[in-house]
Amino acid sequence: MTPERRAHRPQQTRKHSWRRASSQSAQGGKPPAETTKHHAEQPPAPEPPSVVQASLYRDGVRVASPASLAATFRELRAQPDGMAWIGLARPTEEELLSLAAEFDLHELAVEDAMEAHQRPKLERYGETLFVVLRAARYLDAPEEVDFGELHVFVGADFVITVRHGAAPDLSAVRRRMEEDPELLRLGPEAVLYAILDAVVDGYAPVVSGVQNDIDEIETEVFGGDPSVSRRIYELSREVVEFQRATRPLVGMLHALMAGFAKYRTDEELQRYLRDVADHVTHTSERVDGFRQALTDILTVNATLVTQQQNAEMRALAEAGFEQNEEIKKISSWAAILFAPTLVGTIYGMNFETMPELKWAAGYPFAILLMAVVCVSLYFIFKRRDWL
Repeated sequence: MTPERRAHRPQQTRKHSWRRASSQSAQGGKPPAETTKHHAEQPPAPEPPSVVQASLYRDGVRVASPASLAATFRELRAQPDGMAWIGLARPTEEELLSLAAEFDLHELAVEDAMEAHQRPKLERYGETLFVVLRAARYLDAPEEVDFGELHVFVGADFVITVRHGAAPDLSAVRRRMEEDPELLRLGPEAVLYAILDAVVDGYAPVVSGVQNDIDEIETEVFGGDPSVSRRIYELSREVVEFQRATRPLVGMLHALMAGFAKYRTDEELQRYLRDVADHVTHTSERVDGFRQALTDILTVNATLVTQQQNAEMRALAEAGFEQNEEIKKISSWAAILFAPTLVGTIYGMNFETMPELKWAAGYPFAILLMAVVCVSLYFIFKRRDWL
């Protein structure tokens, strides 16, 4: 949106009925006065103190730093050619309704900002752009990715950021823009570019951290770590979440570039935005590669686990086979030794009437019988590979 378009922006004097109802309930049921744009004289109600920072800029230079939303509205009305940049973190419903009434924000966009947990998207409501971004940061200590959500309202002379989560650090974005008045002079579109650039740049440490985790997982997989499967699963969930944060940005930025070209936004700003789009495309491709790599690692880990289980089963089978062979040998020798014991036991019985007791060849016969039985059993067991 160029300065010329902002100068010819139509002034709307009435709000949606749901905003009037919200204001009426906040005033204890009294009918509210007619709400006007921030160029009108009626000041909004004071808002709870959760504004991170609110600043007013003119020609790329900060001219005021109001302490509240109400003061910001008054300052902006006093300087119609200025731009307000309001940042909030986890705002209350009353704060968002106050902003919606002042800047004529669409009720659907306000509801999204209230509820959070939205997918990344870019939507236009009249003269206002509504952008949802998923920021990310890598936490070294727990080795995990922390995701935040950022809602950005961009109008003709205002930028409102609603942050849910610790990322991104918008104070750094504000300092960067204030150090470059030429860029900040380009208006809300330049601020939107800077926010997009900060979110996308914040993906780089996350990509490095996830890549390092994948390298560690590969080492653990081939090292036989039994807990690696759980780590693969947890990292896969983070990569899927990261993919949901980055993939929609590719289409969003291309649509935004088309809008910048349509409304003839500054050419240098268009080049900056194309650079951000290139970084998003590269990051999205890296994240897609991470997901495929984790899928391959999980397959390899499953194969290695199966092989290990097969090896253990084979070892158990071999141990059982060896045990059986030993049992066969013991059983064979027990049978062989049992034969002479049986013969000797029979001849050792104390009976007077036994035919062999008076036989002169009885002893040699008994010894020969023992020998024949033992040798016969030995060859039988040997032929069956028991010995």
